[in-house]
Amino acid sequence: MQKIYRILILGASYGSLLGTKLALAGHRVHLICLPAEAELINTEGAIVRMPIKGRDTLVEINSQKLPGKVSAGGTQGVNPADYDLVALAMQEPQYRSAGVRELLVAVAEAEVPCMSIMNMPPLTYLKRIPGVDAARCRDCYTDATVWDKFDPKLMTLCSPDPQAFRPPEEKINVLQVRLPTNFKAARFEFNAHTAILRRLEQDIDAVRFDTGSEKIELPVKLKTHNSVFVPLAKWSMLIAGNYRCVQKEGARSIKDAVHTDLDATRAIYDWVIELCMTLGADSRDLVPFEKYAHAALSLGSPSSAARTLFAGAPNIERVDRLVQTIAGQHGMRSAVLDEVVELVDARLKLNRTQREN
Repeated sequence: MQKIYRILILGASYGSLLGTKLALAGHRVHLICLPAEAELINTEGAIVRMPIKGRDTLVEINSQKLPGKVSAGGTQGVNPADYDLVALAMQEPQYRSAGVRELLVAVAEAEVPCMSIMNMPPLTYLKRIPGVDAARCRDCYTDATVWDKFDPKLMTLCSPDPQAFRPPEEKINVLQVRLPTNFKAARFEFNAHTAILRRLEQDIDAVRFDTGSEKIELPVKLKTHNSVFVPLAKWSMLIAGNYRCVQKEGARSIKDAVHTDLDATRAIYDWVIELCMTLGADSRDLVPFEKYAHAALSLGSPSSAARTLFAGAPNIERVDRLVQTIAGQHGMRSAVLDEVVELVDARLKLNRTQREN
């Protein structure tokens, strides 16, 4: 009989995408989110809509109609030791919030294997990457202390390559997938924990979704890799696209950031690839520029980092600063990345000043 895993996911945006895929494969998922989100998910389900190749309309998946179960709630009364795996799906600045911080500490103390699907890798994971001095990266985090109790052997990183968003006209339990690519996870240090990922991967891969008229294979799989560098493939995409959405006066789309000057985009993309290979990545761990540039053609909105920044947020995930810092540890520097970091710094300073006044 197939083992049913219990999975705790902190965050209900990308968390609901991963959680719905896991519930479709028969597993039990509990999402940590805000009260309004939890109420809707518990009463109406987590609803994920995704494009399917060859179909003109989106396929809608409701978590209440799946073999597994998706539930949701706040941080109170949650015992991480009750779960086989914890997934981190919030934005990095959120982990210092009251309630979330305490739950994160409880996760670390319970010594449950933990998989991050954040763009910003937990500071703990950096300790698993050869050539990175994690201690010198602490200033890149909103609050680095939230990661101090975690054991690197129990932490892995999963690249959140699928692009998804909350449609503004819909209820907050609805998530729409724009780019249905895969989650790519690095193995854990321990084989027993990696075996959980591989079983989840197999279960997600095997399941077929009943549309009412036929059973179809859905995109957005979980792929487990032996290399710790595979999730870092997202760095070149983030720097070349997502963070270059940030302009002095406002945000531009990822498509425009990538394709307005394709040669310039290729140059910074390849520079980040070079950094990853300097750290020890193999070219097979990374994504060729042409594949990314093609995918960016469908990304007609600004990145979430840019949208959040220009919505007045005092903190956002700083992958730009992290890559700049790690590059500096190896004597590498990019004027393009330096400009990006300066633009983000300036807007954050303005946002914080406006909040104080």
